[in-house]
Amino acid sequence: MMDIACIDGVLVPLAEARISVTDDGLLRGDGVFEVLRLYDGVALAVEQHLQRMAQSAASLRLDLDIAAIARDIESLLATAEPGDALVRVVATRGGRRIVLTEPLPALAESITLGYVTFAPVRVLDGVKSLSYAANMQATRLARERGFDEALLVTPHGRVLELPTASFFWVADGQARTPPLSDHILDSITRGIAMGAADATEVSATPADLERADEAFVVSSVWELMPVSRIEERELAVGGSVTTAIAGKVRARIEAQLSRGG
Repeated sequence: MMDIACIDGVLVPLAEARISVTDDGLLRGDGVFEVLRLYDGVALAVEQHLQRMAQSAASLRLDLDIAAIARDIESLLATAEPGDALVRVVATRGGRRIVLTEPLPALAESITLGYVTFAPVRVLDGVKSLSYAANMQATRLARERGFDEALLVTPHGRVLELPTASFFWVADGQARTPPLSDHILDSITRGIAMGAADATEVSATPADLERADEAFVVSSVWELMPVSRIEERELAVGGSVTTAIAGKVRARIEAQLSRGG
């Protein structure tokens, strides 16, 4: 059931869920959020998501009752019984807590990436904020050029991440990914993939990616998705390194779910 939301601890029909139009979460994108993946109704890495949300709120000087957020999630999942889905959790500057479920998007077997110039906002380092207009614009710009998603690159030429996912590439049999010091988000699924891939953190430019044999992206929503093309460079889909890492990522997720998420 996707038609129930939890607003400030109260379960309501989704069509009746309301917050004030004067809330700065709406007017200024001032707030924080998380998106959790559900596997047969079990949320993956709940504690890690809530910890990151608390850290994001602290960075924004936003008062947040993280224990209440946890109760809201439990209450919604117990009532909605959503199966395989997503849970979106939002806290606004106006003091509102919002939890709702969303269906999983249709997932392709691979994606194509186009470069989009992007300058990370340094004061939001490590913050998963509601101020996502720049990320969404990057996706639109990439799609206007015929790509599935944007691969963000700084004005100085450093490869970063996708608007909503972490980026990895494979060269000489070794998985690599941009370092957190390049002002990318410390993705929870990135952490899982880092361990599964024994990946090396290294700054890279588009020229460096010309030597890539394989590439993939990871996120809570996508899990692990192979990349078939970056700009005009075709990459091996189903390459041996990516396939092996995907299996290890899935195994780690299943192991975590068996422990209750």
